[in-house]
Amino acid sequence: METKQNQKVEKNHNLRTSSLDLRKAKNLGSTACLKQKYCLIPRIAYASISVEVAVVGGLHNIIISRTRKQMELSYLCFLLVFSTTTFLNVDASFTGTYGVNYGRIADNIPSPHSVVTLLKAAKIKNIRIYDADHEVLTAFKGSGIQIIVGLGNGLLKDISVAEDRAMNWINENVQPYIPGTHISGIAVGNEILGGTDVELWEALLPAAKNVYSALQRLGLAKSIEVSSPHSEAVFANSYPPSACIFREDVAQYIKPLLEFFSQINSPFYINAYPFLAYKSDPEHIDLNYALFKKNAGIQDTKTNLHYDNMFDAMVDAAYFALEKAGFEKTEVIVSETGWASKGDQNEAGADPKNARTYNYNLRKRLTKKKGTPHRPKMVVKAYIFALFNENLKPGPTSERNFGLFKADGSISYDIGFTGLVGPSAASSSLLNYKGLGLRGWFQSSHTWVFTSCAAVLFLMLT
Repeated sequence: METKQNQKVEKNHNLRTSSLDLRKAKNLGSTACLKQKYCLIPRIAYASISVEVAVVGGLHNIIISRTRKQMELSYLCFLLVFSTTTFLNVDASFTGTYGVNYGRIADNIPSPHSVVTLLKAAKIKNIRIYDADHEVLTAFKGSGIQIIVGLGNGLLKDISVAEDRAMNWINENVQPYIPGTHISGIAVGNEILGGTDVELWEALLPAAKNVYSALQRLGLAKSIEVSSPHSEAVFANSYPPSACIFREDVAQYIKPLLEFFSQINSPFYINAYPFLAYKSDPEHIDLNYALFKKNAGIQDTKTNLHYDNMFDAMVDAAYFALEKAGFEKTEVIVSETGWASKGDQNEAGADPKNARTYNYNLRKRLTKKKGTPHRPKMVVKAYIFALFNENLKPGPTSERNFGLFKADGSISYDIGFTGLVGPSAASSSLLNYKGLGLRGWFQSSHTWVFTSCAAVLFLMLT
């Protein structure tokens, strides 16, 4: 698939354990709790005092219960909030298994700040962008969302000349934004090998090496991954999966690149689109096989492995090609996959129903955190293309209709996400707290404490 842009749900085990401990503490009572491991702060003296909790977002001071019983419940609420913020750990390169590509070739999509709100509501923790746009990187500061930035194809030849040029690029586009913005990787180029510009093929490896060397000099090489995503065009054959090999003309470039990525522990990123495969040959490819729906599947006679969906077959094909090239330990991550909700008359399968089916089933498959038939213990990770429909993208109609969300931030179809929430909804929620009156809240029993606790958690996490 052509270059997308050259310009601009497992909970932490400690958190579950902490929640369980809190339930135990509640059953034990406050005195026993103070003697148990669950108590994370010194004993609070119970007296006729007021405890003020500052709530993020403008909910000024909430006066918590003056009674002993309510104080105990408030204490447990504090422990819950404290443990939540203490034990939420973030993986160094990829959180969970699900990410999204945030393309921006459009003039009508939400602002980067609104996008942060959207991603948090959808609980999407990993994104890729195709440049290093400063407005985007600034907006994502403090969000905790992991970003792979892109070093565009047009910069490769210049960056490949000398390490200092890579250093200048990093000093301008990466260094000023970390650690506030969680930049977890730099994608050097996009779909270079197998493309039409052979000069870029030659520039890719030296550019990647220069970027990595610059990161090393800055002490960032261990926290920022260097990689380069590829299209299916790097393969000579991918069916059946066990027959997959790299193209002969590509091999002389990709093997040294893989050797370098192996040395720095970078994965192999592949853009895998069952949609494009089906579109190119709808008469011979079962649509259900492409959409993760019930079907007869295929049998790889060489390995005797059975595949019931094309996505898994594409991932395993990449693994087989890597093994034949001598890189059996390299992990495969899908850097792009998706399904168009609209297309031209000759673009088979491009409609909202199929797009919803593919993306819903893919999300469900990734949530299971499982591997493939060939690599059952290697959990599959993928970035979905794309976050928004992009109205300025060139090419066939499908190119402008891969978005999970429409330009106004509403969902393109329902796969379990919610669209952007208007500011009136948030302010209305806060007004409800104020309108109830503090005295009425204090006179209510246990329900108030846990309700307010949930409000605190919600405000902190959003």
